[in-house]
Amino acid sequence: MNYQERNKHHLEQADSLKKRYNLLSLGRLLFFVLAIGFIIFLAQQHWSFALSWALLSIASFLWMVKRHRKVQEAEQHHRLLALVNQQEQAALEYRFADFADGAAFANPEHPYSSDLDLFGPHSIFQFCNRTVTVSGSQQLAKYLEHPAAPELIHARQVAVQELATLLDWRQHFRAYGLAQTDEVQYQLSLQKWLQEPSFVYNRPWMRWALVLLPIWAIAALIVILPNYPLLLVLVAVLPAALLLRQTFAQVNLTIEHTAKAETWLLRYAVLIQQIENLEVKTELLQKQQQSFLHAGAQYGASKAIRRLSYCLSQLNVRNNPFAIVLNLVGVWDLQWVYQLEKWKAEYQTQLPGWFAALGELDALCSLANLHYNQPDWAFPMLHTEAVLQAQNLGHPLIPASRRVGNNLSMATQQHIKLLTGSNMAGKSTWLRALGVNIVLAQTGAPVCATALSLPPLLVFTGMRTQDDLSASASSFYAELYRLRALLDQVIGQQGQSPSVFFLLDEILKGTNSRDRHQGSRGLMLQLLRYESAGFVATHDLELTAMEAENPGLIQNLCMEVSIEEDELYFDYTLKPGISQSFNASVLMRRVGIGI
Repeated sequence: MNYQERNKHHLEQADSLKKRYNLLSLGRLLFFVLAIGFIIFLAQQHWSFALSWALLSIASFLWMVKRHRKVQEAEQHHRLLALVNQQEQAALEYRFADFADGAAFANPEHPYSSDLDLFGPHSIFQFCNRTVTVSGSQQLAKYLEHPAAPELIHARQVAVQELATLLDWRQHFRAYGLAQTDEVQYQLSLQKWLQEPSFVYNRPWMRWALVLLPIWAIAALIVILPNYPLLLVLVAVLPAALLLRQTFAQVNLTIEHTAKAETWLLRYAVLIQQIENLEVKTELLQKQQQSFLHAGAQYGASKAIRRLSYCLSQLNVRNNPFAIVLNLVGVWDLQWVYQLEKWKAEYQTQLPGWFAALGELDALCSLANLHYNQPDWAFPMLHTEAVLQAQNLGHPLIPASRRVGNNLSMATQQHIKLLTGSNMAGKSTWLRALGVNIVLAQTGAPVCATALSLPPLLVFTGMRTQDDLSASASSFYAELYRLRALLDQVIGQQGQSPSVFFLLDEILKGTNSRDRHQGSRGLMLQLLRYESAGFVATHDLELTAMEAENPGLIQNLCMEVSIEEDELYFDYTLKPGISQSFNASVLMRRVGIGI
Protein backbone atom coordinates (compact mmCIF):
# COMPACT_ATOMS: atom_id res chain seq x y z
CA MET A 1 0.00 0.00 0.00
CA ASN A 2 1.58 3.32 -1.07
CA TYR A 3 1.28 6.64 0.72
CA GLN A 4 -1.73 7.80 -1.30
CA GLU A 5 -3.62 4.59 -0.56
CA ARG A 6 -2.70 4.78 3.11
CA ASN A 7 -3.86 8.39 3.24
CA LYS A 8 -7.23 7.40 1.73
CA HIS A 9 -7.57 4.47 4.15
CA HIS A 10 -6.96 6.58 7.26
CA LEU A 11 -9.31 9.33 6.10
CA GLU A 12 -12.04 6.74 5.61
CA GLN A 13 -11.37 5.36 9.09
CA ALA A 14 -11.50 8.87 10.56
CA ASP A 15 -14.80 9.65 8.82
CA SER A 16 -16.28 6.38 10.08
CA LEU A 17 -15.19 7.19 13.63
CA LYS A 18 -16.64 10.68 13.30
CA LYS A 19 -20.06 9.20 12.46
CA ARG A 20 -19.74 6.86 15.42
CA TYR A 21 -18.81 9.81 17.61
CA ASN A 22 -21.94 11.69 16.54
CA LEU A 23 -24.13 8.65 17.25
CA LEU A 24 -22.59 8.32 20.71
CA SER A 25 -23.28 12.00 21.36
CA LEU A 26 -26.92 11.50 20.50
CA GLY A 27 -27.00 8.34 22.62
CA ARG A 28 -25.57 10.17 25.62
CA LEU A 29 -28.18 12.88 25.31
CA LEU A 30 -31.04 10.39 25.09
CA PHE A 31 -29.67 8.41 28.03
CA PHE A 32 -29.39 11.57 30.12
CA VAL A 33 -33.01 12.58 29.42
CA LEU A 34 -34.35 9.07 30.08
CA ALA A 35 -32.27 8.72 33.26
CA ILE A 36 -33.63 11.98 34.67
CA GLY A 37 -37.17 10.99 33.80
CA PHE A 38 -36.79 7.57 35.39
CA ILE A 39 -35.28 9.09 38.56
CA ILE A 40 -38.33 11.35 38.88
CA PHE A 41 -40.64 8.35 38.37
CA LEU A 42 -38.83 6.19 40.95
CA ALA A 43 -38.72 9.04 43.46
CA GLN A 44 -42.51 8.91 43.53
CA GLN A 45 -42.32 5.22 44.45
CA HIS A 46 -39.51 5.24 47.02
CA TRP A 47 -36.44 7.39 47.54
CA SER A 48 -34.13 4.35 47.78
CA PHE A 49 -35.14 3.24 44.27
CA ALA A 50 -34.42 6.70 42.91
CA LEU A 51 -31.06 6.89 44.69
CA SER A 52 -29.97 3.46 43.42
CA TRP A 53 -30.95 4.32 39.86
CA ALA A 54 -29.22 7.72 40.10
CA LEU A 55 -25.94 6.10 41.18
CA LEU A 56 -26.20 3.50 38.42
CA SER A 57 -27.01 6.21 35.87
CA ILE A 58 -24.02 8.32 36.92
CA ALA A 59 -21.67 5.34 36.64
CA SER A 60 -23.09 4.46 33.21
CA PHE A 61 -22.87 8.05 32.02
CA LEU A 62 -19.23 8.31 33.09
CA TRP A 63 -18.47 5.08 31.20
CA MET A 64 -20.16 6.54 28.11
CA VAL A 65 -18.09 9.74 28.44
CA LYS A 66 -14.90 7.68 28.64
CA ARG A 67 -15.94 5.61 25.63
CA HIS A 68 -16.87 8.77 23.75
CA ARG A 69 -13.46 10.28 24.42
CA LYS A 70 -11.68 7.17 23.16
CA VAL A 71 -13.61 7.32 19.88
CA GLN A 72 -12.71 10.99 19.51
CA GLU A 73 -9.02 10.28 20.18
CA ALA A 74 -9.05 7.44 17.65
CA GLU A 75 -10.58 9.73 15.03
CA GLN A 76 -7.94 12.40 15.66
CA HIS A 77 -5.20 9.77 15.49
CA HIS A 78 -6.38 8.50 12.09
CA ARG A 79 -6.51 12.07 10.77
CA LEU A 80 -2.93 12.55 11.92
CA LEU A 81 -1.98 9.27 10.22
CA ALA A 82 -3.57 10.60 7.05
CA LEU A 83 -1.53 13.80 7.44
CA VAL A 84 1.66 11.76 7.89
CA ASN A 85 1.01 9.98 4.58
CA GLN A 86 0.10 13.22 2.80
CA GLN A 87 3.41 14.71 3.92
CA GLU A 88 5.36 11.65 2.83
CA GLN A 89 3.75 11.65 -0.59
CA ALA A 90 4.69 15.31 -0.96
CA ALA A 91 8.24 14.52 0.22
CA LEU A 92 8.58 11.91 -2.53
CA GLU A 93 7.84 14.76 -4.92
CA TYR A 94 10.52 16.88 -3.19
CA ARG A 95 7.97 19.11 -1.48
CA PHE A 96 9.09 18.91 2.14
CA ALA A 97 8.51 22.42 3.49
CA ASP A 98 6.04 21.05 6.09
CA PHE A 99 8.87 19.53 8.12
CA ALA A 100 10.87 21.53 10.66
CA ASP A 101 14.03 22.90 9.02
CA GLY A 102 16.30 22.97 12.07
CA ALA A 103 17.24 26.61 11.48
CA ALA A 104 17.92 26.94 15.21
CA PHE A 105 20.89 24.58 14.81
CA ALA A 106 22.58 26.68 12.11
CA ASN A 107 26.12 27.65 13.08
CA PRO A 108 28.29 29.62 10.63
CA GLU A 109 31.39 28.69 12.64
CA HIS A 110 30.82 24.96 12.13
CA PRO A 111 33.35 23.26 9.81
CA TYR A 112 30.76 22.44 7.14
CA SER A 113 27.09 22.83 8.15
CA SER A 114 26.53 26.26 6.57
CA ASP A 115 28.21 25.53 3.23
CA LEU A 116 26.46 22.17 2.87
CA ASP A 117 23.01 23.58 3.70
CA LEU A 118 22.50 21.19 6.59
CA PHE A 119 20.00 23.47 8.35
CA GLY A 120 17.39 25.98 7.30
CA PRO A 121 14.79 26.06 4.51
CA HIS A 122 15.23 23.34 1.86
CA SER A 123 18.07 21.82 3.84
CA ILE A 124 19.36 18.31 4.42
CA PHE A 125 17.90 18.38 7.94
CA GLN A 126 14.47 19.33 6.63
CA PHE A 127 14.68 16.66 3.94
CA CYS A 128 15.46 13.93 6.50
CA ASN A 129 13.64 15.23 9.55
CA ARG A 130 10.63 13.29 10.82
CA THR A 131 11.30 13.83 14.52
CA VAL A 132 8.42 14.65 16.86
CA THR A 133 10.35 15.50 20.03
CA VAL A 134 12.83 18.19 20.95
CA SER A 135 15.28 15.47 22.00
CA GLY A 136 14.89 13.79 18.62
CA SER A 137 15.54 17.00 16.68
CA GLN A 138 18.61 17.72 18.78
CA GLN A 139 19.89 14.19 18.27
CA LEU A 140 19.37 14.33 14.50
CA ALA A 141 21.26 17.63 14.38
CA LYS A 142 24.12 16.02 16.35
CA TYR A 143 24.18 13.14 13.86
CA LEU A 144 24.75 15.64 11.06
CA GLU A 145 27.22 17.85 12.90
CA HIS A 146 29.42 15.18 14.51
CA PRO A 147 30.64 12.12 12.58
CA ALA A 148 30.20 8.90 14.52
CA ALA A 149 32.79 6.20 15.08
CA PRO A 150 32.74 3.36 12.50
CA GLU A 151 31.36 0.84 15.02
CA LEU A 152 28.46 3.14 15.90
CA ILE A 153 27.82 3.91 12.23
CA HIS A 154 27.45 0.21 11.51
CA ALA A 155 25.13 -0.25 14.51
CA ARG A 156 22.94 2.61 13.31
CA GLN A 157 22.85 1.22 9.77
CA VAL A 158 21.53 -2.11 11.05
CA ALA A 159 18.99 -0.36 13.29
CA VAL A 160 17.84 1.90 10.44
CA GLN A 161 17.32 -1.07 8.14
CA GLU A 162 15.16 -2.80 10.75
CA LEU A 163 13.12 0.31 11.53
CA ALA A 164 12.57 0.93 7.82
CA THR A 165 10.57 -2.30 7.62
CA LEU A 166 8.30 -1.17 10.49
CA LEU A 167 6.29 1.37 8.48
CA ASP A 168 3.06 1.00 10.47
CA TRP A 169 4.87 1.36 13.78
CA ARG A 170 6.86 4.40 12.61
CA GLN A 171 3.76 6.14 11.31
CA HIS A 172 1.81 5.50 14.51
CA PHE A 173 4.80 6.80 16.48
CA ARG A 174 4.93 9.98 14.41
CA ALA A 175 1.15 10.50 14.57
CA TYR A 176 1.16 10.21 18.36
CA GLY A 177 4.03 12.69 18.43
CA LEU A 178 2.20 15.18 16.21
CA ALA A 179 -0.77 15.25 18.58
CA GLN A 180 0.91 18.10 20.46
CA THR A 181 3.77 20.47 19.84
CA ASP A 182 6.99 20.13 21.80
CA GLU A 183 9.11 23.05 22.91
CA VAL A 184 12.65 23.03 24.26
CA GLN A 185 11.71 25.32 27.17
CA TYR A 186 9.38 22.63 28.52
CA GLN A 187 12.30 20.30 29.18
CA LEU A 188 14.50 23.11 30.45
CA SER A 189 11.86 24.14 33.00
CA LEU A 190 11.39 20.55 34.12
CA GLN A 191 15.16 20.16 34.51
CA LYS A 192 15.18 23.23 36.77
CA TRP A 193 12.53 21.58 38.94
CA LEU A 194 14.57 18.37 39.09
CA GLN A 195 17.53 20.36 40.40
CA GLU A 196 15.51 22.25 43.02
CA PRO A 197 15.81 20.82 46.58
CA SER A 198 12.66 19.17 47.92
CA PHE A 199 10.94 21.16 50.67
CA VAL A 200 8.21 18.68 51.67
CA TYR A 201 9.62 15.19 51.08
CA ASN A 202 12.84 15.89 53.01
CA ARG A 203 11.06 17.29 56.09
CA PRO A 204 9.57 14.54 58.29
CA TRP A 205 7.53 17.02 60.36
CA MET A 206 5.83 18.33 57.23
CA ARG A 207 5.03 14.82 56.05
CA TRP A 208 3.37 14.19 59.40
CA ALA A 209 1.48 17.46 59.00
CA LEU A 210 0.07 16.27 55.68
CA VAL A 211 -1.46 13.28 57.50
CA LEU A 212 -2.63 14.99 60.71
CA LEU A 213 -3.98 18.30 59.38
CA PRO A 214 -6.74 16.75 57.20
CA ILE A 215 -7.75 14.49 60.12
CA TRP A 216 -7.89 17.50 62.44
CA ALA A 217 -9.84 19.63 59.95
CA ILE A 218 -12.46 16.96 59.21
CA ALA A 219 -12.90 16.02 62.88
CA ALA A 220 -13.17 19.66 63.93
CA LEU A 221 -15.73 20.41 61.22
CA ILE A 222 -17.85 17.41 62.28
CA VAL A 223 -17.92 18.74 65.81
CA ILE A 224 -18.24 22.47 65.07
CA LEU A 225 -20.79 22.64 62.23
CA PRO A 226 -23.77 21.10 64.08
CA ASN A 227 -23.03 22.57 67.52
CA TYR A 228 -21.12 25.85 67.35
CA PRO A 229 -21.15 29.20 65.51
CA LEU A 230 -19.72 29.09 61.98
CA LEU A 231 -17.00 31.52 63.02
CA LEU A 232 -15.34 28.68 64.89
CA VAL A 233 -14.73 26.93 61.54
CA LEU A 234 -11.56 29.01 61.49
CA VAL A 235 -10.23 26.79 64.26
CA ALA A 236 -10.51 23.80 61.93
CA VAL A 237 -8.80 25.36 58.91
CA LEU A 238 -6.32 27.79 60.50
CA PRO A 239 -3.39 25.31 60.87
CA ALA A 240 -3.64 24.34 57.19
CA ALA A 241 -3.89 27.99 56.15
CA LEU A 242 -0.76 28.88 58.12
CA LEU A 243 1.22 26.02 56.58
CA LEU A 244 0.05 26.93 53.08
CA ARG A 245 1.05 30.54 53.65
CA GLN A 246 4.50 29.49 54.85
CA THR A 247 5.12 27.39 51.72
CA PHE A 248 3.26 29.58 49.21
CA ALA A 249 6.39 30.84 47.38
CA GLN A 250 7.94 27.37 47.13
CA VAL A 251 4.73 25.84 45.78
CA ASN A 252 4.51 28.62 43.19
CA LEU A 253 8.10 27.94 42.11
CA THR A 254 7.28 24.26 41.62
CA ILE A 255 4.26 25.19 39.52
CA GLU A 256 6.29 27.71 37.52
CA HIS A 257 8.78 24.99 36.55
CA THR A 258 6.16 22.34 35.79
CA ALA A 259 3.15 24.38 34.58
CA LYS A 260 3.20 23.17 30.97
CA ALA A 261 4.69 19.76 31.57
CA GLU A 262 1.48 17.83 32.24
CA THR A 263 0.30 17.39 28.65
CA TRP A 264 3.63 16.95 26.89
CA LEU A 265 4.78 14.43 29.51
CA LEU A 266 1.64 12.43 28.83
CA ARG A 267 2.51 12.52 25.12
CA TYR A 268 6.06 11.38 25.91
CA ALA A 269 4.60 8.51 27.95
CA VAL A 270 2.56 7.41 24.91
CA LEU A 271 5.65 7.53 22.67
CA ILE A 272 7.76 5.61 25.17
CA GLN A 273 5.03 3.01 25.55
CA GLN A 274 5.17 2.47 21.78
CA ILE A 275 8.89 1.78 22.12
CA GLU A 276 8.44 -0.49 25.15
CA ASN A 277 5.94 -2.63 23.23
CA LEU A 278 8.07 -2.86 20.09
CA GLU A 279 9.72 -6.17 19.20
CA VAL A 280 13.22 -5.44 17.91
CA LYS A 281 16.18 -7.62 16.99
CA THR A 282 19.12 -5.26 16.48
CA GLU A 283 21.45 -4.57 19.38
CA LEU A 284 21.25 -0.77 19.27
CA LEU A 285 17.43 -0.77 19.32
CA GLN A 286 17.36 -3.31 22.13
CA LYS A 287 19.80 -1.19 24.11
CA GLN A 288 17.63 1.92 23.74
CA GLN A 289 14.51 -0.07 24.60
CA GLN A 290 16.13 -1.40 27.76
CA SER A 291 16.68 2.19 28.87
CA PHE A 292 12.92 2.34 29.48
CA LEU A 293 12.56 -1.13 30.96
CA HIS A 294 15.15 -0.45 33.64
CA ALA A 295 15.75 -2.56 36.69
CA GLY A 296 15.23 -1.43 40.26
CA ALA A 297 12.18 0.74 39.63
CA GLN A 298 8.58 0.21 40.58
CA TYR A 299 7.50 0.09 36.92
CA GLY A 300 8.61 1.03 33.41
CA ALA A 301 9.35 4.49 32.10
CA SER A 302 6.01 5.08 30.39
CA LYS A 303 4.03 4.33 33.56
CA ALA A 304 6.40 6.41 35.65
CA ILE A 305 6.02 9.40 33.34
CA ARG A 306 2.23 8.94 33.29
CA ARG A 307 2.34 9.06 37.08
CA LEU A 308 4.33 12.30 36.96
CA SER A 309 1.83 13.78 34.49
CA TYR A 310 -1.06 12.74 36.74
CA CYS A 311 0.53 14.33 39.81
CA LEU A 312 0.99 17.57 37.88
CA SER A 313 -2.65 17.50 36.76
CA GLN A 314 -3.76 17.16 40.38
CA LEU A 315 -1.53 20.02 41.46
CA ASN A 316 -3.04 22.15 38.69
CA VAL A 317 -6.47 21.66 40.31
CA ARG A 318 -5.48 24.67 42.44
CA ASN A 319 -6.60 26.80 39.48
CA ASN A 320 -10.19 25.68 40.16
CA PRO A 321 -12.21 28.10 42.35
CA PHE A 322 -13.25 25.22 44.61
CA ALA A 323 -9.61 24.30 45.29
CA ILE A 324 -9.59 26.62 48.31
CA VAL A 325 -11.79 24.11 50.13
CA LEU A 326 -9.48 21.24 49.21
CA ASN A 327 -6.49 23.25 50.44
CA LEU A 328 -8.00 24.40 53.75
CA VAL A 329 -9.30 20.93 54.59
CA GLY A 330 -6.84 18.59 52.91
CA VAL A 331 -3.73 20.76 52.25
CA TRP A 332 -4.19 19.82 48.58
CA ASP A 333 -1.24 21.72 47.10
CA LEU A 334 1.28 20.26 49.53
CA GLN A 335 -0.16 16.76 49.23
CA TRP A 336 0.62 16.76 45.53
CA VAL A 337 3.92 18.59 45.89
CA TYR A 338 4.87 15.75 48.23
CA GLN A 339 3.85 13.19 45.59
CA LEU A 340 5.91 15.07 42.99
CA GLU A 341 8.95 15.18 45.24
CA LYS A 342 8.51 11.52 46.08
CA TRP A 343 8.51 10.80 42.35
CA LYS A 344 11.59 12.98 41.90
CA ALA A 345 13.46 11.12 44.63
CA GLU A 346 12.94 7.84 42.76
CA TYR A 347 13.34 8.88 39.12
CA GLN A 348 15.37 12.09 39.11
CA THR A 349 18.53 10.45 37.79
CA GLN A 350 16.69 8.31 35.23
CA LEU A 351 14.48 10.91 33.52
CA PRO A 352 17.30 12.54 31.46
CA GLY A 353 18.32 9.08 30.25
CA TRP A 354 14.75 8.36 29.17
CA PHE A 355 14.60 11.61 27.21
CA ALA A 356 17.97 10.82 25.58
CA ALA A 357 16.86 7.29 24.58
CA LEU A 358 13.58 8.66 23.22
CA GLY A 359 15.52 11.23 21.19
CA GLU A 360 17.83 8.51 19.84
CA LEU A 361 14.90 6.38 18.64
CA ASP A 362 13.17 9.45 17.23
CA ALA A 363 16.26 10.41 15.22
CA LEU A 364 16.78 6.84 14.00
CA CYS A 365 13.18 6.83 12.74
CA SER A 366 14.07 9.81 10.54
CA LEU A 367 16.96 7.91 8.98
CA ALA A 368 14.76 4.83 8.60
CA ASN A 369 12.15 6.91 6.82
CA LEU A 370 14.85 8.21 4.47
CA HIS A 371 15.88 4.62 3.69
CA TYR A 372 12.25 3.62 3.09
CA ASN A 373 11.62 6.58 0.77
CA GLN A 374 14.91 6.13 -1.10
CA PRO A 375 15.36 2.35 -1.42
CA ASP A 376 17.89 2.75 -4.26
CA TRP A 377 20.32 4.67 -2.09
CA ALA A 378 23.20 2.58 -0.78
CA PHE A 379 24.51 2.15 2.74
CA PRO A 380 28.20 3.14 2.68
CA MET A 381 31.08 0.94 3.71
CA LEU A 382 33.52 2.35 6.28
CA HIS A 383 37.07 1.04 6.17
CA THR A 384 40.57 2.01 7.25
CA GLU A 385 42.18 2.36 3.81
CA ALA A 386 42.85 5.99 2.79
CA VAL A 387 40.70 5.77 -0.34
CA LEU A 388 37.25 7.13 -1.17
CA GLN A 389 35.31 5.42 -3.94
CA ALA A 390 31.84 6.41 -5.13
CA GLN A 391 29.55 5.26 -7.90
CA ASN A 392 26.77 7.42 -9.30
CA LEU A 393 27.02 9.88 -6.43
CA GLY A 394 24.59 12.80 -6.63
CA HIS A 395 23.03 15.53 -4.52
CA PRO A 396 20.19 14.29 -2.26
CA LEU A 397 18.13 17.47 -2.70
CA ILE A 398 17.97 17.17 -6.50
CA PRO A 399 15.09 14.95 -7.70
CA ALA A 400 16.19 11.73 -9.37
CA SER A 401 14.67 12.84 -12.68
CA ARG A 402 17.13 15.77 -12.83
CA ARG A 403 20.02 14.41 -10.80
CA VAL A 404 23.31 13.56 -12.51
CA GLY A 405 25.52 11.14 -10.63
CA ASN A 406 29.28 10.92 -10.90
CA ASN A 407 31.90 8.29 -10.14
CA LEU A 408 34.95 9.10 -8.06
CA SER A 409 38.02 7.32 -6.80
CA MET A 410 40.60 9.27 -4.85
CA ALA A 411 43.08 9.08 -2.00
CA THR A 412 41.99 10.71 1.24
CA GLN A 413 45.50 11.62 2.31
CA GLN A 414 47.89 14.03 0.58
CA HIS A 415 45.84 14.39 -2.58
CA ILE A 416 43.91 17.24 -4.24
CA LYS A 417 41.41 17.15 -7.05
CA LEU A 418 41.57 20.52 -8.84
CA LEU A 419 38.19 21.12 -10.47
CA THR A 420 37.80 23.66 -13.28
CA GLY A 421 34.76 24.56 -15.31
CA SER A 422 32.74 27.47 -16.63
CA ASN A 423 29.95 29.23 -14.78
CA MET A 424 26.92 27.07 -13.94
CA ALA A 425 28.77 23.93 -14.97
CA GLY A 426 27.95 22.30 -11.61
CA LYS A 427 31.22 22.61 -9.69
CA SER A 428 29.69 23.97 -6.47
CA THR A 429 26.80 21.51 -6.60
CA TRP A 430 29.27 18.63 -6.98
CA LEU A 431 31.29 19.80 -3.98
CA ARG A 432 28.12 19.98 -1.91
CA ALA A 433 26.94 16.60 -3.18
CA LEU A 434 30.21 15.00 -2.16
CA GLY A 435 30.29 16.75 1.21
CA VAL A 436 26.67 15.97 2.07
CA ASN A 437 27.07 12.30 1.24
CA ILE A 438 30.21 12.00 3.36
CA VAL A 439 28.25 13.58 6.22
CA LEU A 440 25.27 11.24 5.71
CA ALA A 441 27.60 8.27 5.50
CA GLN A 442 28.94 9.04 8.97
CA THR A 443 25.50 9.38 10.55
CA GLY A 444 24.43 5.83 9.74
CA ALA A 445 22.08 6.90 6.94
CA PRO A 446 22.01 5.69 3.34
CA VAL A 447 23.72 7.93 0.80
CA CYS A 448 22.64 9.26 -2.57
CA ALA A 449 24.85 6.88 -4.55
CA THR A 450 24.88 3.39 -5.99
CA ALA A 451 27.91 2.62 -3.81
CA LEU A 452 30.22 4.53 -1.48
CA SER A 453 33.20 3.35 0.51
CA LEU A 454 35.39 5.63 2.59
CA PRO A 455 37.49 5.89 5.74
CA PRO A 456 36.42 8.13 8.65
CA LEU A 457 36.78 11.75 7.53
CA LEU A 458 36.50 15.22 9.06
CA VAL A 459 34.83 17.41 6.45
CA PHE A 460 35.83 21.07 6.26
CA THR A 461 34.36 23.45 3.70
CA GLY A 462 35.22 26.91 2.40
CA MET A 463 32.50 27.84 -0.03
CA ARG A 464 30.52 30.77 1.35
CA THR A 465 32.11 33.58 3.31
CA GLN A 466 30.32 36.77 4.25
CA ASP A 467 31.49 39.99 5.77
CA ASP A 468 30.70 40.61 9.43
CA LEU A 469 29.78 44.23 10.13
CA SER A 470 29.63 43.62 13.88
CA ALA A 471 33.25 42.47 13.83
CA SER A 472 34.33 44.98 11.18
CA ALA A 473 35.53 42.10 9.01
CA SER A 474 35.36 42.11 5.22
CA SER A 475 34.39 38.99 3.31
CA PHE A 476 38.02 38.54 2.26
CA TYR A 477 39.24 38.72 5.85
CA ALA A 478 36.45 36.36 6.90
CA GLU A 479 37.68 33.90 4.29
CA LEU A 480 41.23 34.17 5.59
CA TYR A 481 39.99 33.31 9.06
CA ARG A 482 38.16 30.33 7.59
CA LEU A 483 41.27 29.09 5.81
CA ARG A 484 43.32 29.58 8.96
CA ALA A 485 40.80 27.41 10.82
CA LEU A 486 41.19 24.76 8.10
CA LEU A 487 44.97 24.77 8.45
CA ASP A 488 44.71 24.51 12.23
CA GLN A 489 42.48 21.46 11.92
CA VAL A 490 44.69 19.88 9.25
CA ILE A 491 47.79 20.40 11.38
CA GLY A 492 46.02 19.02 14.46
CA GLN A 493 44.92 15.87 12.62
CA GLN A 494 48.16 15.21 10.74
CA GLY A 495 49.02 11.53 10.94
CA GLN A 496 45.84 10.75 12.86
CA SER A 497 42.45 9.26 12.05
CA PRO A 498 40.09 10.64 10.97
CA SER A 499 41.90 12.82 8.47
CA VAL A 500 40.60 16.14 7.17
CA PHE A 501 38.75 16.22 3.85
CA PHE A 502 38.32 19.76 2.53
CA LEU A 503 35.99 21.21 -0.09
CA LEU A 504 37.06 24.68 -1.26
CA ASP A 505 35.24 26.73 -3.87
CA GLU A 506 36.92 29.75 -5.51
CA ILE A 507 39.28 30.48 -2.65
CA LEU A 508 40.63 34.02 -2.16
CA LYS A 509 38.06 35.42 -4.58
CA GLY A 510 38.03 38.74 -2.75
CA THR A 511 41.43 39.90 -4.03
CA ASN A 512 43.22 40.54 -7.34
CA SER A 513 44.00 37.69 -9.71
CA ARG A 514 47.75 37.69 -9.05
CA ASP A 515 47.41 37.49 -5.26
CA ARG A 516 44.63 34.95 -5.62
CA HIS A 517 46.80 32.70 -7.77
CA GLN A 518 49.84 32.92 -5.50
CA GLY A 519 47.75 32.50 -2.36
CA SER A 520 45.80 29.54 -3.74
CA ARG A 521 49.00 27.85 -4.87
CA GLY A 522 50.64 28.33 -1.49
CA LEU A 523 47.56 27.07 0.38
CA MET A 524 47.32 23.93 -1.74
CA LEU A 525 50.98 23.10 -1.17
CA GLN A 526 50.52 23.58 2.57
CA LEU A 527 47.49 21.28 2.60
CA LEU A 528 49.49 18.61 0.80
CA ARG A 529 52.40 19.04 3.17
CA TYR A 530 50.12 18.22 6.10
CA GLU A 531 48.79 15.11 4.33
CA SER A 532 45.18 16.25 3.93
CA ALA A 533 43.00 15.70 0.88
CA GLY A 534 40.02 17.21 -0.86
CA PHE A 535 38.63 19.22 -3.76
CA VAL A 536 39.46 22.75 -4.88
CA ALA A 537 37.12 24.30 -7.48
CA THR A 538 38.52 27.27 -9.36
CA HIS A 539 38.34 29.45 -12.47
CA ASP A 540 42.09 30.04 -12.25
CA LEU A 541 43.35 27.81 -15.07
CA GLU A 542 46.98 28.62 -14.25
CA LEU A 543 46.67 26.50 -11.13
CA THR A 544 46.22 23.41 -13.31
CA ALA A 545 49.96 23.47 -14.01
CA MET A 546 50.43 22.16 -10.47
CA GLU A 547 49.37 18.67 -11.62
CA ALA A 548 52.61 18.25 -13.58
CA GLU A 549 54.64 19.80 -10.77
CA ASN A 550 53.15 17.42 -8.17
CA PRO A 551 52.56 14.11 -9.97
CA GLY A 552 50.21 11.80 -8.11
CA LEU A 553 49.35 14.47 -5.55
CA ILE A 554 47.18 16.75 -7.70
CA GLN A 555 44.80 15.72 -10.47
CA ASN A 556 42.91 18.04 -12.79
CA LEU A 557 39.20 17.40 -13.28
CA CYS A 558 36.68 19.50 -15.14
CA MET A 559 32.97 19.96 -15.79
CA GLU A 560 32.27 21.21 -19.29
CA VAL A 561 29.50 23.08 -21.05
CA SER A 562 28.80 22.99 -24.77
CA ILE A 563 27.63 26.09 -26.65
CA GLU A 564 25.59 25.81 -29.83
CA GLU A 565 24.22 29.00 -31.39
CA ASP A 566 24.41 30.84 -28.07
CA GLU A 567 22.58 28.01 -26.29
CA LEU A 568 24.25 26.38 -23.29
CA TYR A 569 24.14 22.63 -22.70
CA PHE A 570 25.36 21.21 -19.38
CA ASP A 571 26.03 17.56 -18.66
CA TYR A 572 27.26 18.06 -15.03
CA THR A 573 29.71 15.19 -15.47
CA LEU A 574 33.18 14.95 -13.98
CA LYS A 575 35.89 14.45 -16.59
CA PRO A 576 39.68 14.27 -16.33
CA GLY A 577 41.58 17.27 -17.65
CA ILE A 578 41.26 21.05 -17.79
CA SER A 579 38.12 22.93 -18.74
CA GLN A 580 38.13 24.28 -22.28
CA SER A 581 34.69 25.93 -22.28
CA PHE A 582 33.86 29.53 -21.40
CA ASN A 583 30.34 30.88 -21.16
CA ALA A 584 30.52 34.19 -19.28
CA SER A 585 30.04 36.24 -22.46
CA VAL A 586 26.95 34.23 -23.42
CA LEU A 587 25.45 34.70 -19.98
CA MET A 588 26.20 38.43 -20.00
CA ARG A 589 24.49 38.85 -23.37
CA ARG A 590 21.45 36.96 -22.06
CA VAL A 591 20.91 39.48 -19.27
CA GLY A 592 21.43 42.44 -21.59
CA ILE A 593 25.03 43.38 -20.83
CA GLY A 594 26.86 44.35 -24.00
CA ILE A 595 30.41 43.12 -24.49
